[in-house]
Amino acid sequence: MNAMVKPDQAALGAVRAALQDLLGERLQTSAALCEQHANTATGRGTQAPDMVVFPLDTAEVSAIAKICWDHAVPLIPFGAGSSLEGQLNAPVGGVSIDMSRMDALREVHPEDMIAVVQPGLTRKRLNQELRHSGLTFPIDPGADASIGGMCATRASGTNAVRYGTMAENVLSLEVVMADGRIIRTGTRAIKSAAGYDLTRLMIGSEGTLGIITEVTLRLRGIPEETLGGVAVFPSLQAASEAVITMVQIGLDVGRVELLDVNQIRACNAYSKLELAEQPTLFFECAGTDASARDNARIFAEISEEHGASDIHWTADRDARNKLWRARHDAFWAALALRPGCKGLVSDACVPISKLADNILEAAKDLEARGLIGTILGHVGDGNFHVVLMTDPADAAERAEVDAFLKGITKRAQASGGTCTGEHGIGQGKMESLAAEVGPALEVMRALKAALDPKGILNPGKLFGELA
Repeated sequence: MNAMVKPDQAALGAVRAALQDLLGERLQTSAALCEQHANTATGRGTQAPDMVVFPLDTAEVSAIAKICWDHAVPLIPFGAGSSLEGQLNAPVGGVSIDMSRMDALREVHPEDMIAVVQPGLTRKRLNQELRHSGLTFPIDPGADASIGGMCATRASGTNAVRYGTMAENVLSLEVVMADGRIIRTGTRAIKSAAGYDLTRLMIGSEGTLGIITEVTLRLRGIPEETLGGVAVFPSLQAASEAVITMVQIGLDVGRVELLDVNQIRACNAYSKLELAEQPTLFFECAGTDASARDNARIFAEISEEHGASDIHWTADRDARNKLWRARHDAFWAALALRPGCKGLVSDACVPISKLADNILEAAKDLEARGLIGTILGHVGDGNFHVVLMTDPADAAERAEVDAFLKGITKRAQASGGTCTGEHGIGQGKMESLAAEVGPALEVMRALKAALDPKGILNPGKLFGELA
């Protein structure tokens, strides 16, 4: 595979002219719009594309890819702009392909519990469309991400402990390859033994192997009863160990989220909660009325055994929604702890037995380095996050931040875990990926070279293949 270089002005001009003929006003080159389509969600720097296009269907995506392929101009897929590791940056320029206008719910098959959607449809709008069907799409990364973007980053979120990640909830994909070819991966069958699993290959590939243009999703039935609430603990260790016990006995808990003292303080102020400022678990149990209440009772018993107090839950939808809105707004709440700061988010995922150790070491390191941050996460599956409030202009602080983030990753990998449970690699964790997978990185490079030999799809991510 050739390393991607910045295209010259002649190539960019030819691509711009061809795309203008194809798309008309749906080709945009304003500096402001290009900046918006680069990475602006976190403290990482912004590298803008040269132009932005807005396709309406798969045929247009194919034509756009063919034009970029012919002139060796980079093509960077864009969903809702909520990725966190620089996946949207255009380090050598090129074309950002914004999929937001491909946002249709094409088909729903209630009897098969399947939906077919375009990639620009967001998860919230999908569930609004499904609200009268008795079905739901349960994967909830917090942000109102697009379905295509959730596939590209192998998203998971608060419900993953019960329903898994995108990898377990996508049956098939329609994908435009780097040269414009259109392929389908998988079928509507719940399982298959027919050849390589190209669906799972594309999920998590972060736009480096193909552009997703249609997704066939598994849907789930809406539970009869849902109970949600909180349990307040004396320490992070006690809260973490309670979760470990719950997972090890197989407790059917739909969601279990850990928030440290600083994050609770931030959520109280930002979301107008009145929670005790101690390490806290947000939880949810769903199922039949009897099973949900039995699981909530067992959750409370285990929490009490680990020193929890002030355990309460409710079936009231408004109260539960307020709690989970606060959890989803945790990033913005944390930023308010340090006005004028930039937010930087990282994650790691470890075997459940190593969860408490990794969280406690992260908390100690955060304090020792004098950094301002919060710890939270989807701890039911061993995935935790750190939100740092930083001043990128402060070189000394930036060095401490880098050392802290590397520490989280190294401890997770030494525990048999991974550098990222759901945020992906992008630009931010390329070194960590290499350290984690070792010789398997060359297999990944070979796949990339086979499917995108010109290296035009989202260059400078995962492997950093730039000249």
